[in-house]
Amino acid sequence: METFEAEDPAVRLRAQRLLDQRKERGARLWSRLLSLLVAALVAAVAALSYRVYRLESVALPQEQPAQLKPHVITPREELGASEKARIALFERTWRSVVHITTLAVRSDPFRLNVLEVPRGTGSGFIWDQQGHIVTNYHVIAGASKASVTFADHRTLPAELVGLSARNDLAVLRVKGIPPNLKPLPLGTSHDLVVGQDVIAIGSPFGFDYTLSTGVISGLGREIEGAGGLPILGALQTDAAINPGNSGGPLLDSAGRLIGINTMIFSPSGASAGVGFAVPADTVGRVVPELIAYGQEVRPVIGVEPAADALTQRLGLPGVLVHKVHPGSPAEHVGIVPTQFQPMTGEVRLGDLIIKVDGAELRNAADLYLQLEKHKPGENVAITVLRNGETKTLTVTLARNVRE
Repeated sequence: METFEAEDPAVRLRAQRLLDQRKERGARLWSRLLSLLVAALVAAVAALSYRVYRLESVALPQEQPAQLKPHVITPREELGASEKARIALFERTWRSVVHITTLAVRSDPFRLNVLEVPRGTGSGFIWDQQGHIVTNYHVIAGASKASVTFADHRTLPAELVGLSARNDLAVLRVKGIPPNLKPLPLGTSHDLVVGQDVIAIGSPFGFDYTLSTGVISGLGREIEGAGGLPILGALQTDAAINPGNSGGPLLDSAGRLIGINTMIFSPSGASAGVGFAVPADTVGRVVPELIAYGQEVRPVIGVEPAADALTQRLGLPGVLVHKVHPGSPAEHVGIVPTQFQPMTGEVRLGDLIIKVDGAELRNAADLYLQLEKHKPGENVAITVLRNGETKTLTVTLARNVRE
């Protein structure tokens, strides 16, 4: 190791600087040599790895890329006779089915204005070329407006023609019905048998022109109507009927209208295989009356019953007569209404109708059902209880509408 021992401090400082520079150059040289050595080592490893890869590529067998092979499609045989018949039936009838949308008026309490909001949807079908559309009463009940969408996606406003809450039927009319759309042929329901094939066409959950199939699973059912009276002779089917099918047609295998889908029996609200339809015999009788008079023609005696709850609360039998319409058959035979004396505040109960043609009455619904067994102009035997005595009166039935 070199050392300098000079007595002059300046010379000694210069000598020390030269020594430090020599050491720094040596350190840089060793650093470069080390870097070159590392680079050479990395290059050697890379070359060795590439060589090994090449040797493996040559020595080992190579996997060939997979070849795509199309799956063999099995050709189907010709459609069965029942399938062809069902397809043909749908093709003949689906264009006669319509989709109905209703609006209701709602008030905005914050802006103090009135709005029309969507109320609901349902199904219907073309009744005739005059633009009459038949659907369920409950589809349009409470609506302020209704529109009808046809198979060609044309939507037209509809006006109300007539209602029958009693049998859950309604008739609308549209102007400008497409001329190529035909009415559904009307069939009968009195000659149906359990087990017959049926199809239902409608718009369940808004899916228009949906087909479901099934059979007649029951006849002569009694279901609760929208008017509070039971619909008699209803058809039961296991064809899938869901919300939106209401008002749509139930057809037989010949494509004839045999019923109008009206309700389901289901704990969940969706189809459970128990659906009901208004029978075609009722439809064929009521719809022409709705078109002609705006309401169903019924035989009446001209009385207005008191509420059943009041009669039951008073512990009275039968049907309490609240009012008697002037000029009615009931007035002609002397049926007495309930009277109120304003001077004394006394209420004199009217006659109690306890029987019609010998059949006992429990409530007002029984009275209407017994009268519906007859036609206007026919005579019925009305038994009343008045002041503890019974009297049987012969009453000639009238119509609820005028010609």
